[in-house]
Amino acid sequence: MKFTCTKENFSHALDIVSGLANKHVNLPILANILINAEESVVRLTTTNLEVAIKANLRAKVEKAGSFTVPAKTLADFVHLLGDEQVDVELQESELSIKCASSATKIKGSPADEYPIVPGIEEKHAYALSVDEFKGALSQTVFAAAKNEIRPELSGVYFGLFTEHYAGLVLAATDSYRLAERTMAVEQGKDEAKCIVPARTLYEMIRLFGLSRGQQSENTVRLWLSENQIAIRYDDFEMTSRLIDGKYPDYAQIIPDKFKTTAVFMSGAMINKIKAASLFTTIGVNAVVFDLNKDQNTIGVSSTSAQTGEHSSEIDAEITGEENSTLLNHRYVLDGLQSMDTEEIEFKVNSGDSPCMFKPKGKEGYIYIVMPIRQ
Repeated sequence: MKFTCTKENFSHALDIVSGLANKHVNLPILANILINAEESVVRLTTTNLEVAIKANLRAKVEKAGSFTVPAKTLADFVHLLGDEQVDVELQESELSIKCASSATKIKGSPADEYPIVPGIEEKHAYALSVDEFKGALSQTVFAAAKNEIRPELSGVYFGLFTEHYAGLVLAATDSYRLAERTMAVEQGKDEAKCIVPARTLYEMIRLFGLSRGQQSENTVRLWLSENQIAIRYDDFEMTSRLIDGKYPDYAQIIPDKFKTTAVFMSGAMINKIKAASLFTTIGVNAVVFDLNKDQNTIGVSSTSAQTGEHSSEIDAEITGEENSTLLNHRYVLDGLQSMDTEEIEFKVNSGDSPCMFKPKGKEGYIYIVMPIRQ
């Protein structure tokens, strides 16, 4: 194996794949990157057996071949090189890397010891706007359960062209709050449903964030099969296992109508909640929201036996009845910080039923929070 590439391209490809390589007690080789030089392209691959990422590295290949080396060592070294041409060559059981006045050899392992990464089964295929898809993932994935006591809740539901919506629906809940986002699909119309692990989607968001701006494509390709999801975008592709199981029928907890609606400025409310959060009981995180129709204000208050108490008000446009609810401030902040409008609608029925937050004047996203029972 022998190839030449630019330091910039090498670094970028390593950034894409190296985040997935980690130490594995039973399979130490999973801490390595598989480098596969073919006629006109070099492919870098990493996997943790659940997720696999392949990145294409533009290079001049003099001799085909493959080898694996520790991901962290290779990435850290290449990042330290100057912006010059990098010459890479396999010499027996070491990878030789030369760049200007710098030269190193990294010990590795044969490629045939690396786990076989299954190919994409291109069953249900779709094309999506990458910016909208990345935004939709960011607005939902944080609401998935952080543990796997109920495995299906540790992922995000994907519903494509179901009876509820002719496009893509993303939903996540940990049973205390729910985030749902809908978006259009540019190509593809097959009906499909699946649950994608949250950690897969966090990795996906990271990969989209590495795109090179104006050089990048506007569209991401997505495939679904019975037990696998795959995406292809720019110079990389990613595959992941899906979560087995049936996602709960979350639509039944979304109220049809509300008794009170308040409209407030997001930035001001976030500051009020952060102040109130300093005076809550750890673990409960309870903050009271009083919707005062006569004064057109929302009162934000909290009490803690350890730190004291706090109360403040924020101007709001309130329609309907007077109302009050007790919510976990962390859940409310997560939702507000995921919305990209200045004005937010806050809808309440009573202190015993779910309330809703949504961006004002923008359809396609709702965030439901269950009240704390007093």
